[in-house]
Amino acid sequence: MPREFDLIGLGNSLVDILVELSEEEFGPLGFERGTMRLTERDEQQKLLGAFRQREPRLVSGGSVANSVIACSQLGGRGAFIGCVGDDRYGLHYKEEFSELAIDFTNPPLVGETTGTCVSIITPDAERTMRTCLAVSSHLADRHVPAGKIAASEWLFVEGYIFANPATGQLAIREALQAAKANGTKVALTCSDAFVPQVFGDAFRAALAQSDLLFCNATEAVAVAGGGDAAAAFANLKALVPNAVVTDGPNGAFVRYHGAEYHVPAFLCQPADLTGAGDMFAGAFLYGVTHGVPAETAARAANFLAMKVITQIGARLHQGAKQFWAEACV
Repeated sequence: MPREFDLIGLGNSLVDILVELSEEEFGPLGFERGTMRLTERDEQQKLLGAFRQREPRLVSGGSVANSVIACSQLGGRGAFIGCVGDDRYGLHYKEEFSELAIDFTNPPLVGETTGTCVSIITPDAERTMRTCLAVSSHLADRHVPAGKIAASEWLFVEGYIFANPATGQLAIREALQAAKANGTKVALTCSDAFVPQVFGDAFRAALAQSDLLFCNATEAVAVAGGGDAAAAFANLKALVPNAVVTDGPNGAFVRYHGAEYHVPAFLCQPADLTGAGDMFAGAFLYGVTHGVPAETAARAANFLAMKVITQIGARLHQGAKQFWAEACV
């Protein structure tokens, strides 16, 4: 019997605030190019104030949230577990997920500040991010709806949540317990190499209960060792049944249901390098939940990831189904 959802995500709920700056405008900020740094609320409010006259674009997201959105855009049925406040950004987030037909499982938390990520895009396609997690970092076991996980074919867990041992790791344990009790398959993403490096014990405990790992080459080496993506991919075989290791312009290594593939990348001229991995994961999970062979799903996921990085923003706003159809021919 089909489940209500193909994919339910667990992760940070963040509103991306996209700002395009020239080199002359970026320089005086004094930010290290291409970095992501966490900020406190007051610092983030000051930065937002500096860009208020530019009318920056707001896009609801977060890493795993973007993957759930990608799956939904392709025709999948999605749900997402996260926390937002009842401010303008939280209400925007909730409304946008409703428009995307994604079940956002928790109501906005009264009096709380929604997490934001100011994304500064420069002409070299680099994205420099300043992120204030705010209430998104409050995600805890009490926010995890076991019934929604039971109604999902896959649970997708965001690696960044491990960085909150007191609350986030409890949410992950609760979600994994619900998944295992109800036969829901588990996918895990590293999110960043620092996650397995700094929170290794908790990450590896979750990996041992996972069916599929998504990571890039750097993250794969942090998890499994090896000198490059291919070696790390080989080493992951002893740690998790199925794995995807993306390696930018070098394509992706895929192991799924015992078969292994290397899927070449689609060459392009990037405009904004963020979002490729999120799109790949969401598209791949859409494929395998809809009867598409894993190699075909990975090729189509690579194609959609290429489309993402040739535009500004971490997700596609139109054309996803058409691009999928083109790649699956």
